[in-house]
Amino acid sequence: MKFRNTLIAGAAGIALSLTGVVKAADSTKPIVIPIHNWSSQVVMAHVIGGIFESMGNNVEYVPADSQAVYESIRNGDVTISHEVWQSSFGASFYNAMSKGGVIDAGTHSAATLEEMGVPTWVIDQNLCPGLPSWEALKGCKDVFTTVDSDGKGRWLEGPQSWHGTLMEERIAALGLGDDYMVKYAGGASSLWAELAAAKKEGRATIIFNWTPNFTDAEGFTFIEFPEYTAGCRVVDGGDGSCGSPKGWLKKAASYKFPKSHPAAYTAYSKISFSTSQIGSMAALVDTDGLDHKDAAAKWLADNEATWVAWTK
Repeated sequence: MKFRNTLIAGAAGIALSLTGVVKAADSTKPIVIPIHNWSSQVVMAHVIGGIFESMGNNVEYVPADSQAVYESIRNGDVTISHEVWQSSFGASFYNAMSKGGVIDAGTHSAATLEEMGVPTWVIDQNLCPGLPSWEALKGCKDVFTTVDSDGKGRWLEGPQSWHGTLMEERIAALGLGDDYMVKYAGGASSLWAELAAAKKEGRATIIFNWTPNFTDAEGFTFIEFPEYTAGCRVVDGGDGSCGSPKGWLKKAASYKFPKSHPAAYTAYSKISFSTSQIGSMAALVDTDGLDHKDAAAKWLADNEATWVAWTK
């Protein structure tokens, strides 16, 4: 227990004690890192913040809307955004870039998918024959009905700020509107609470999820919708019947960051997390029960060789 308490003494303290030296700071001005509302993003914020602090820099963390953050970067209120998911935030990211002030600081090695799906045991128990094909849903409405779904099957989406009405448009376009409806979760923790409750009760559930995530190890299967093509979504002029793209996970930064903090920016440009690394960050919170700061400190302690190399 004493050793564990030492490990989780704080991300900055861990980073500094591991490197053994505090480098000269780029600037006394703080690097501002946004905090959103899903586990890997928050843990990664503190991991990256710990790396910056090990280099002698000051860091501030600010709550930020996951769509509006790119305007905040462009306006100079936030310095970076370290989890730019192509499917959800790509349009906002590129829109801000087109106005100037936001730069592409590189891509993580992890590939991404953000989609509706079911815990794999739903398929293993054949609760909706034909899954993961979306067409199987036509005959499974009752399997996914809940007390708050007015007799329809329920899709539990993330917060509406993540995707707007994307899933409602998809249900309508696929001809599932008479049988299914969308409910919005208050945050990622609500999605995981539903996942746990469904497993305990032995009932099927459709929820929004993504990879990389801690559920990669738990067992989760994404529903196979019609293939995504450019322009297929309603916002892009399509009918909205397509699924989500398998995409990239980028890093955004203020155009001032390379000038104000050249060493920190160089390290940031090198940072590239894998699917398993990001999933392990989320698992420290969502499976192991650590808070985000303690999870970041533990990740830094366990992965010293990986992140120290980025600071050289």
